[in-house]
Amino acid sequence: MNTVSELIKKRRSVRTFDGQPISTEHRNMLQEHIENVINPFGVAVDMRLLDAKKNNLSSPVIVGEELYLAAKVKRTEDCEIAFGYAFEEACLYALSLGIGTVMLAASLSRKNFEQAMQVTADEVLPCASPVGYPASKMSIRESLMRKGLKADRRIPFESLYFLDSFETKLTEGEAGVFSDALNMMRLAPSAGNKQPWRVVVDGKTVHFYEYHSMPENRFGDVQKVDIGIGLCHFDLTMKENGTIGSFVKLQSPTPADDKLEYIISYEVKH
Repeated sequence: MNTVSELIKKRRSVRTFDGQPISTEHRNMLQEHIENVINPFGVAVDMRLLDAKKNNLSSPVIVGEELYLAAKVKRTEDCEIAFGYAFEEACLYALSLGIGTVMLAASLSRKNFEQAMQVTADEVLPCASPVGYPASKMSIRESLMRKGLKADRRIPFESLYFLDSFETKLTEGEAGVFSDALNMMRLAPSAGNKQPWRVVVDGKTVHFYEYHSMPENRFGDVQKVDIGIGLCHFDLTMKENGTIGSFVKLQSPTPADDKLEYIISYEVKH
């Protein structure tokens, strides 16, 4: 069984599948898992497995898909954060079964996805993902996309994380008990590989911010979904390392500029 950190390091966005249906055993295991995924923000996320052909689901950037994982959430406070956390947790579980995923938003046949998920006016479907076994070789299109997105590159640790305020950069050595979790957060996937999370470590408390670099649309703030994905990596790693903590809304340090929005904090209990 892979650890959370091993899965995070192994995880990549898969856009080329072998075209074979996932096994009945794996489908049943994944179905049971998504029915029981929870998140720390108290927002229900409705996840379902959808047959691609039956529901006429597709994406022009995907090859060989047979099945999709889709989800919707009520439009409420922290809905995008909760969505990102829950969806990424499901994707990591899928990876533990050898199943590949990639979160898609703009490239979906969205009308068909929303019809299949019965999305109502007070709900939103931020993204969905094909689920299947990765092909032995990426398509040319996928290889070019990864190159264009610089998919394997990450912003330096010291440019994402700060000590006490945004005036002082945080080194890995100063991160202490948060070091592993912050490194795993740094590996999280994000729209356009923008990596919008910024963090201030203040003693036993961590403050999380969104660095706005993409506009919102009618499907919400995709970068808040990205923050949720990063928080999933952070939280699961802290739990795996045996640290007890929780997410709370606090008075945060003053943002350095108007592009930074305070999201939430994490407090260590034990």
